[in-house]
Amino acid sequence: MISIAKSREIEIAYHDKKGLSRISKNAKQDQGVALDIVLEHAMSEDEFLDTHESYRVIALDGITNPQNLGMIIRSCAAGDIDAIIIPSKGNAQISPLVIKASVGTLFKIPIIKTPKLKETLSSFAKQGASLYILSSEAKQSYRDEKYAQKCIFVLGNESDGVSTEIRSVCNKSISIPMSRGVESLNVAVTASLLAFM
Repeated sequence: MISIAKSREIEIAYHDKKGLSRISKNAKQDQGVALDIVLEHAMSEDEFLDTHESYRVIALDGITNPQNLGMIIRSCAAGDIDAIIIPSKGNAQISPLVIKASVGTLFKIPIIKTPKLKETLSSFAKQGASLYILSSEAKQSYRDEKYAQKCIFVLGNESDGVSTEIRSVCNKSISIPMSRGVESLNVAVTASLLAFM
């Protein structure tokens, strides 16, 4: 690791075990190493809109499980999704567990952080985006919908779904048809289906 860091001109600092655990915030799993990482693909909504005339984006509303967030990022990076919108409150944040669950794909897809998801979605809608929520009550299957050039799919909390506040700004609803009385899918599986349709 030291030789790789030196070859990439990454500054190395040494700390005692206690000091390092304060930095890593994860003494049980840091294995004596911590790294400050810059997300090169992190951007604001304005930066994203300036560089994309058409897009498919996934927005997260209250996804609190870090492993789900990591798996969502991995599917979106592998599939046909141009960015992920992550609220800075009420949602799992980028952490070592998320990076591990994403298998490093976090560094391959644009991440749009927002302090207010409702305002960000409203802004995209004003720019002509269609905002979709997934609902078991929707009549239109996600496979049959004719999607516009600008789409945002909002995925809700693992147990409660999309919040009422966020539903109020979404203008379209689609469903994933299911068999044998199954009511819902894991949110990361849903993201995978949307990323590869």
